[in-house]
Amino acid sequence: METQSRKAEHLRICLDEDVQFRQTSSGFERYRFTHCCLPELDRCDIDLSTLFLGKPLSAPILISSMTGGTDLAKTINSRLAAIAQHYQLAMGVGSQRVAVENPDVAATFAVRSLAPTIPLFANLGAVQLNYRYGLDECLKVIDLLEADALILHLNPLQECVQAKGDTNFRGLLDRIGVICEQLPVPVIVKEVGNGISGAMADKLIAAGVAAIDVAGAGGTSWAKVEGERAKDSRQRRLGQTFADWGIPTADCITAIRATAPSVPLIASGGVRNGLDVAKAIALGADLAGMALPFLQAANESEAALHELVEVLLAELVTAMFCTGSQRLQDLRSPGVLEKF
Repeated sequence: METQSRKAEHLRICLDEDVQFRQTSSGFERYRFTHCCLPELDRCDIDLSTLFLGKPLSAPILISSMTGGTDLAKTINSRLAAIAQHYQLAMGVGSQRVAVENPDVAATFAVRSLAPTIPLFANLGAVQLNYRYGLDECLKVIDLLEADALILHLNPLQECVQAKGDTNFRGLLDRIGVICEQLPVPVIVKEVGNGISGAMADKLIAAGVAAIDVAGAGGTSWAKVEGERAKDSRQRRLGQTFADWGIPTADCITAIRATAPSVPLIASGGVRNGLDVAKAIALGADLAGMALPFLQAANESEAALHELVEVLLAELVTAMFCTGSQRLQDLRSPGVLEKF
């Protein structure tokens, strides 16, 4: 029940409180596309389709991991899965630890019937591998979701700020490597909003991780979220002190691409519109992940979700059209995106 209560609080805080980064940005604002006044394209011919981990998608957008374990979370996940299926987008769910601890809430994650053909990503905190979790628990959450991959999320700062957080990360890289060897699906490692450096990406890839979600700074600050939940002044102070800690998302993308040019890469953390998606792709990401905008829309209505996706796609297509980019890879052509 403790984990379930925490998930409910996380939802409430993210929807109702100001828990966004303020001083540290995603870094996308430091880049500008070179406008092409004569694209030599018919806008209708622009192709947003892509592959990720061998799975086809109609656009390079991931509905990022958010929630589960409560009645509201079930509604949100159901709406997100339906919209992901409609537009053929990828989707991850929130940490399924709550479903391992309490099988009664497993149905809040089980959305495969609503999304039969899209890539779905299961999710567990990597640190739980140091707290008696292993292959069985990983298989359990994969089977629950009928998932195409497992996200293992890394959240050392969040665990430090969270009351009674799980902070033993010793030897975790080796345990991640063992899970990568044993699982029948690929493993994606992601941060939760503080970023993954190029050096850490190299270590994770060497351990057998199939893809990386940088989840950089610039979006939701989980230090702020946990600070809002804190019942004592020390934890609240920690949340305030480290509210803007992390590596900007754009810097994560460029650093990882410099050292690992071919690893499947997701850019999340402060991605707020289709122009950010286009910049993330231009910098080298394969997908761009978004959480808060989808959470807010899903909490409102299915219609709000449709409106959100339509505008995201229109923004991405417009960025491609006005740079003369017919395909996603064209956004990476020399001179298309410039740092200033």
